[in-house]
Amino acid sequence: MTDALAPLKVPRYRALWVASVFSNLGSFFQTVSASWLMKELTDSSATWIGLMLASNMLPLLFLALISGVVADTFDRAKVMLASQIAMGTGAAAMAVLTALGVITPGTLLSLGLLMGVGMAFNLPAWQSLVPELVPRGMLASAVALNSAGFNVARAVGPALGGLIVATAGPAVGFGVNAISYLGVIVVAGVLAQRLASPERVQTSMTSAISQSIRFARFTPAFRRLLLLVSLFALTSASVQSVLPNRTTDLGGDERLYGVLLGAMGVGALVAAFIRRRVADELGARSVPATITLFGLAGMAVGIAPSWVVAVPAMVVSGACWVLTLTTLNASSQMMAPEWIRGRAMSLYTLAFSGVFPIGSIIAGGLADITGAGPAMIALCAGTTALGILSPRFRLPALAEIRSPEFSETRSVSEHADTEGGPVMILNTWNVARSDLEDFLEVMNDIRLVRLRTGAYRWRLYRNADDPHRLSEMFLCASWEEHLAQHQRIDDASAELIRRARKFDRTGGPVSRHLVAIDVEHPEEWEPLIAAHEEFHASDGSIPLDRS
Repeated sequence: MTDALAPLKVPRYRALWVASVFSNLGSFFQTVSASWLMKELTDSSATWIGLMLASNMLPLLFLALISGVVADTFDRAKVMLASQIAMGTGAAAMAVLTALGVITPGTLLSLGLLMGVGMAFNLPAWQSLVPELVPRGMLASAVALNSAGFNVARAVGPALGGLIVATAGPAVGFGVNAISYLGVIVVAGVLAQRLASPERVQTSMTSAISQSIRFARFTPAFRRLLLLVSLFALTSASVQSVLPNRTTDLGGDERLYGVLLGAMGVGALVAAFIRRRVADELGARSVPATITLFGLAGMAVGIAPSWVVAVPAMVVSGACWVLTLTTLNASSQMMAPEWIRGRAMSLYTLAFSGVFPIGSIIAGGLADITGAGPAMIALCAGTTALGILSPRFRLPALAEIRSPEFSETRSVSEHADTEGGPVMILNTWNVARSDLEDFLEVMNDIRLVRLRTGAYRWRLYRNADDPHRLSEMFLCASWEEHLAQHQRIDDASAELIRRARKFDRTGGPVSRHLVAIDVEHPEEWEPLIAAHEEFHASDGSIPLDRS
């Protein structure tokens, strides 16, 4: 319990956490109000309800990569502030239009999509901001507390939301949600003023998005994590997306719907506080176990003859939901260095929250054909199969993940403000035949380092006249990007480069840099080269060729 609550001792995190609890409570009022209103407006169309539930997350499919670049380029607290204002405005518009009686299914869905745009920019900024608020050792507990706060709201929000819809109407639910954004807006505004924003390399949107994709592609564990979480989102979405119709099958109304969502929240809240114990006892087996159990619980909801069976099954599904996503979310944050964390979390958000609406739409369409119960059973059977197969993804236990460390100081000199590129870097070794196999093994690891820190192409060449002479070639988009690449070399990568240097049998490998230039307007190279020399002298890089 002490470990679980430790991040709340940090004032900045505590303020944001408390504000987010109230905001999440309003969001569940919103979910119940919007789902039930759409049900009434469309004569219980599961497809329309699925679209409405998907609307908050659907924009992530198109904006997640862009929002990740924004989170890594601009002040993350300010991005949060703007996103929260946009979402609050959308909720207020829903309240006004519903109260006036002019809301239509299309308008309701459109406002949901507007709020989804705000959510698309909010999530990467929020998630990548957490490591800036708490010490590294508290990160997993902070992520778990975020889930706990979300599920405190889930435990009571749906039931209260159902009561509000039944007694006062959905317009009041939308209004309460609009007001709930004010706390987070105030805290985000304060953080924007007080948090120091690190100096970031400015690059084009296309280049920045390409970097995020290369980071995922050439970080194998992170790539496998994204695949697993996307499949989990696709198959598990049915539990929530067809729950309104499943509630009707069980003979209930909006009150029972709120109770079922609340039961899921109760399980999730409990899971947030037992996460550490589960992780310690199961290690790398915790994610396969919780995914499998979630699938079985979802199938139980689908075949439940009454709410007496459905409620405890929803408790179990909520617990497994949080245990799974807390572990995967914390793992993704710990795998990503600060310079690309916003984009890494946007990819995580895309993999889960962006795919979740697709699962909701599939579940809704299937429910219209087969009924809510069979649709839930079929898709949750897929979740169960995913859990059984998930050990093949070879994800490390959360405790085994080591975040990239940057103990060596690397900074760009202020006078190095020169453009140029693309840049070709050539590092050449003379390697003994007996060392070739070990050298190639190290170079394969270095290939991943180059490609995930900024290079967009990498090859290793052997000299046709001298087979013992090998040259590593990689390309960066610009000279500025190559300078930034030096800053992105973490301690483990720097040690890997030092190991590679030892294979040269002629006193050390040498490095040459070929920079594409504008022949009509050549750049001034002296200050640029001076900054580059500082890097090669301090971060373990291959020495520059002076010949």
